[in-house]
Amino acid sequence: MNALPDPAPLVRAFGDAPVFLHAHPDDESISTGGTIAALIEAGATVTVLTGTRGERGEVVPGELHGLEGTDELAPHRVDELAAALAALGGPRHAFLGEAPARAPGLPAREYSDSGMRWGADGFAEPADDAAPHSLSLAPLGEVVDDVLAAAGRPTAVVSYDPVGGYGHPDHVRMHYAALEVARRLGIPFFAIVEPRVEARVEAPSGLPAGRELTVELGDLVATKIRAMAAHRTQLTIDGPDFVLSGGQRHPVAVVERFRRVT
Repeated sequence: MNALPDPAPLVRAFGDAPVFLHAHPDDESISTGGTIAALIEAGATVTVLTGTRGERGEVVPGELHGLEGTDELAPHRVDELAAALAALGGPRHAFLGEAPARAPGLPAREYSDSGMRWGADGFAEPADDAAPHSLSLAPLGEVVDDVLAAAGRPTAVVSYDPVGGYGHPDHVRMHYAALEVARRLGIPFFAIVEPRVEARVEAPSGLPAGRELTVELGDLVATKIRAMAAHRTQLTIDGPDFVLSGGQRHPVAVVERFRRVT
């Protein structure tokens, strides 16, 4: 039996109150599920903040495919997210735009999924029809203030690299929000090293490339898989792999990597 991750270096790196900033339901489990579970087991107070409800996501073929493009998809994905977070150990959670993740004095709002299209280079590009209330079009300062309202006194913030892993505009928006939160609070920002893309992403201009932190999940791979499997509209677990709605097949990462940016 593989051992669980050693909690000591995890807590030294992320501290005892890290915030994970994600764009859509399922991102938290696919990219960081094992690390979230490991930190919770180590006694950390983990917060997961989700930007949108993923209402423009494609749905895997099968019994749930009829939800695609309907008003029922978003609440279904909210339920999937709740089940995934429970499988990971129950981190604190909020959607940006509603209490407690809403800046004081502002009315509640929903940041909508901006949508995307695939570019010729294999990376996602912004959709032509993103709604005005989409996350990617929201003022960066408003998104940052919402994160700060919910974060409390975080010890680190974790989110995507400058191209959002594979280019999704909502991921990119979350990267820059996380970067600004880290700067304002003077805490570390860890960018996810995305194993599903081959491109090497350089640090933003003026920032050090930093060092990578590797989290070997050990027995927590099973926990991560349970969380991922909860997102039934978005992916299917097939042995050691997961298959996305477009048929893309990837191995479930048994190691999660992060690059410290600040």
